[in-house]
Amino acid sequence: MVFLPAFSSEESASTDLFFVFQNDKMMVKAIGRDKEIPCRADIQQLQVTLKSINHLGTLNGICCYTAEVDQACEAEGVSFLELRSLLGQLDEELFSIAGRAYQIIHWERTHKFCCRCGNRTESKTEERAKVCPQCGLIIYPHISPAIIVAVTRGREILLAHSRRFHSQFFSVLAGFVEPGETLEATVKREIKEEIGIEVRNIKYFGSQPWPFPDSLMVAFTAEYAEGEIRIDEKEISEAHWFKPDKLPSIPQTGTIARELIDWFLKSEA
Repeated sequence: MVFLPAFSSEESASTDLFFVFQNDKMMVKAIGRDKEIPCRADIQQLQVTLKSINHLGTLNGICCYTAEVDQACEAEGVSFLELRSLLGQLDEELFSIAGRAYQIIHWERTHKFCCRCGNRTESKTEERAKVCPQCGLIIYPHISPAIIVAVTRGREILLAHSRRFHSQFFSVLAGFVEPGETLEATVKREIKEEIGIEVRNIKYFGSQPWPFPDSLMVAFTAEYAEGEIRIDEKEISEAHWFKPDKLPSIPQTGTIARELIDWFLKSEA
């Protein structure tokens, strides 16, 4: 699949894909056990009223849009599911577009008014941005950068259980970048604040958009330098060093957290 981002399109076809949200849930069609994105023809058949329609780009030449509805429609084979639950159920490219779609919808919802003067904003016609007609402030889609890091010590990896997790799995550590910080400085600060240890040899690993609601996860690997584990109990409930054959429950595939752990397992194989 090839996705080409774009801001606008004047063309329309019955095959156009629509990533439609009701609050934080997205409309999907169930085809057997598979989940599919509804097309324009499906939307017309459902007779739903869409708002906040935005063009996203094209997927293999097919136009993609995001939109939202006030109420979830009821129809056979159609359901509204939380985006996170679709990770691993949708094709990787489709999930990526769905994440882009949700981030734009979230931005539309949260930037209806100017944060400088309070006037209602308008959409710019030549780029994806909001503009305040009163004071001229231009507002682009919001992205929150965050780091996520796999810390190793010999043949061990540092994994922690966050108090925010809804299940008992352990994962690598993550945290948001603060104003004025480099990504590497964020890695050092977050590890020190949450676990109490120092790290070294920080290396870039990869990145993943994380639309919950608007993060960009920038992944690193790092090596243990010194210190003993002392957890920040406000955010972390447990943290330990784990050997490859003694791992606890870990994140699902499709997440960059799992990619980091799989990288560790492969390097120790």
